[in-house]
Amino acid sequence: MAWHEERLVGFDLETTGTDPSTARIVTAAVVETKGGEVVAGRLWLADPGTPIPAETTAIHGITTERAADCGRPAREVAEEVATALAGHWSMGVPVVAYNAAFDLSLLSAELARYGLRSLTERLGEDGAGAPAAVGPVVDPLTIDRAVDRFRKGRRTLAAACGEYGVVLDGAHEAGADALAAVRVARAIAGRYEDVAAADLWELHRDQERWYGEWAAGYQKWLRRQGNPEAVVEGTWPLR
Repeated sequence: MAWHEERLVGFDLETTGTDPSTARIVTAAVVETKGGEVVAGRLWLADPGTPIPAETTAIHGITTERAADCGRPAREVAEEVATALAGHWSMGVPVVAYNAAFDLSLLSAELARYGLRSLTERLGEDGAGAPAAVGPVVDPLTIDRAVDRFRKGRRTLAAACGEYGVVLDGAHEAGADALAAVRVARAIAGRYEDVAAADLWELHRDQERWYGEWAAGYQKWLRRQGNPEAVVEGTWPLR
């Protein structure tokens, strides 16, 4: 059976900002699915310990006051999210995240901030005694950019849902976005036979290459637009 017909885990974070090295987790979702339907999952609300900017609250709806009053300590949330993801990876279940480079980099920064074990450390060693790789990860954004390079328009999750016929209920709510990412990944695999037929780790490695190529091209474009110092990080899925 093709990977997209097997169990998939959707992952999403809503945060305090757009820089994964400094932003903090506000909400998180790890959603187990089969056939594009939820079979289990967990949602978290964190107190990030810093103010949530008004422009960010306008996107996901969580105020500083609500997070402080109702959220759990960010350290505990980061630990539990990382434990959940590592548990699925240890069983060979892929994690689907739309723009995985952002969410996983931010989670890794939070783990380091609180002195917690990294994702790599949680996965132990591979058969050769080297640190196990984080993954497999499926990033519908990176795959979509590669298989339909010249499509015009935005590449947001909402835009991808429109392109692939996925209904997005409750955009910027972590659970809804995690489920939508899974459904977009399944729809891409349904449209492109090569994606559906790929071995998961081969697809993971393809995404590393595709993301690096995209980042290099985007960096060149930014520099042509008059920003000669622009740097676009090209490592996927972790910075």
